[in-house]
Order: sequence, then structure tokens, then C-alpha cells
Amino acid sequence: MLAYRSSRSARRRGALGAAAALPLLALTLSACGYGSEADSGDSGKAKIAANAKKIEGLDTVKIGYFPNLTHGTALVGDQEGILQKELGGTKATYAQFNAGPSEIEALNSKSIDIGWIGPSPAINGYTKSDGENLRIIGGSASGGVKLVVNPDKVKSLDDVKGKKIATPQLGNTQDVAFLNWVREKGWKVDAQSGKGDVSVVRTDNKITPDAYRSGSVDGAWVPEPTASKLVAEGGKVLLDESDLWPDKKFVITNIIVSQDFLKKHPKVVEAVLRGSVKTNQFIKEHPEKAKAAANAKLKQLSGKALPDEVIDPAWKSIQFTDDPLAATLDTEADHAVKAGLLDKPDLKGIYDLRPLGKVLKAAGRPAVDDAGLGVK
Repeated sequence: MLAYRSSRSARRRGALGAAAALPLLALTLSACGYGSEADSGDSGKAKIAANAKKIEGLDTVKIGYFPNLTHGTALVGDQEGILQKELGGTKATYAQFNAGPSEIEALNSKSIDIGWIGPSPAINGYTKSDGENLRIIGGSASGGVKLVVNPDKVKSLDDVKGKKIATPQLGNTQDVAFLNWVREKGWKVDAQSGKGDVSVVRTDNKITPDAYRSGSVDGAWVPEPTASKLVAEGGKVLLDESDLWPDKKFVITNIIVSQDFLKKHPKVVEAVLRGSVKTNQFIKEHPEKAKAAANAKLKQLSGKALPDEVIDPAWKSIQFTDDPLAATLDTEADHAVKAGLLDKPDLKGIYDLRPLGKVLKAAGRPAVDDAGLGVK
């Protein structure tokens, strides 16, 4: 979820403002994960080749991601050994996280060096550190978020008024998107309590299908694979969030790095980005094989693979991209401001796309835009 840099006016808000800030800091995008934090160790095809040389003499690079389909680049890159191949003799170790705060904390404590993460916790981590702890260095995924409803109760978008709709957490990326959609419909909802013309029920993605099945919610604005799980329970996709964005693209997953690690080990960072770019190309050229690899990794991490009726539509709804879609990150932050959850953040410098630019140039591809939010 989104939390922003404190200002003098924000500090003068007193106890009420402080109380509101606490959940915004603590509740960050568990929507992106459903497994427990764990080191995946050596698995799949992630083997170090004989006589492979370490990059910049570094023994290990520590990489974090969420066990979720919107982090498919990391899942596939890990499982297929693509990231390790680019790192040569520098060993890639992996850790999984359920939510953004724990991954940002791990980055701050140097428990990880690089991570795949959603836009909201990236903004949170950047602004809370006054722009000193991380940079977004690449894109990973777009889309994969839907409004799924009980078709017996909700026949049209206008029918959402008066209903109980689940979002993953107060202030998380999907919560902000739904609140913004509600605002644009002309309806009123108190962002903090979720009460108003629509009842916003903050529900962990792990239990949202049960809540839907029991009738305690009439629908949900959620990421994949939760959306497809609801469809498997009889739900209907009423709206795909991609349809609300220009070119149907909006950031759902980015790649971040510790600024200290980027400064000390730029070649290692370039190797990880090169692996990410090659993984996304692999996903594009071999979608079925990539989907199977992602599901195999999920099974290893959670003990259970996703069934075909869930993973097939979920995988199709996600676009894997090297472009961080920077303009949409800025728009998502603006939505949170308009929802009344946040002060306007200063995001200048959150991106450093120069290493990605080198990787793309070497691959004969054009650079991507930082929307004026890049480091000078």
C-alpha cells in the first residue's frame, strides 16, 4: 500500500492523522503473496555452471519476490535457471514474502539486495526513507486485476452500489484502484472505514474465496489468481482494470534494488536485469512452458499447484513487460491522494533505468521512459 513522505502539515494533524498513518504503513500489498517467507534455495534448473566466474567477485546476490502469478518473471526466472545463468558464478539465493513491508524491511536490513514488488510498497519504501533506500530499476508485469461479482446479486456496474465488495487491504494497490473507481462513479465512501454507498470490505486474498462462498461479500476487486479463483466459485468478471487504462497497461509489479547495492555492484544488477529481460522473452515465446514453470515453482513453495481452471485464465490476463510503466505509477499515487488516503508524494528519483537501458540497447531494443521521475 501507499504511504508518503511526512510534511510539516502532516505532522500537525495530531493523533487522528497518526492513527490513520499506522495502518497505511503496516498494511502493504499482501495481495501480492500467499505463501510464507522462506528461502527457496537451489531448485529447478538454477545451477551454477562449472568454472563460471563471479561477477565483480561477489559470492551471492539475494533476491526477493512474492509467490504470486503477478511475480511470474521471478517465478519463471528462478525455476528455469535463467537468472542464475546470467549471474555466472555469483550465486542467486531467493526469499519469498507475503507482503510489501517485510520485503522492504529485508531490503533495508540488507537481507535481500534486489526484489520484485508491487508499486505501492515501492512508493512506500522510497518516500518513507526520504528517497534514500531503493530505486525502481525495471518493470515486470501489467494487469491481472479484476472486479469479480456474484452474478445473482450484481447484474451491472451500477448494481455495485449498495453491495459489499472485498479489496485486499486498506490502502493497498487494488483498494486504491477500487476507491478511485467508486469516486469516478460519483459515489461516496469513507476511505478509512470503507463505509458509504458501497461497503469496502478489506479481506486477505487467502480467505476472499471463502468470504465470497459464504455470501459475506458480493464481489471483490482483486489480483490474480484470486480473481480466477472467484470465477471458479461461480463469480463473473464484471470489469477488468486494464480496460480503465490507456493501452490497457498499468504497473502491477516492478523490480527494485537497494541504492547501496546498485552503487557497489552495478554489473550484478545488470546481470539480474538481463536475466529478467530474457525471462520475459521466454514467457512471450513459450507461454505454456512458462506457465508450467511458474506453477511448478508455486507448488514447491506452497505445497499446492494451481488447478488449470484457475491458472489458465489468470496467466492470460497478465502482461509481462520490461517497461516499468512509470506514468501509471504516478497516476496510481494520484488516485490514492484523491481517495483521501495520502498526501501528495515526491517521487522524483524513484527510478534509475540506466542499467536497464544498457541491457535493452545490447539486445537491440529501445530504452523505456521514466516519466520524468528518474534519478538525475
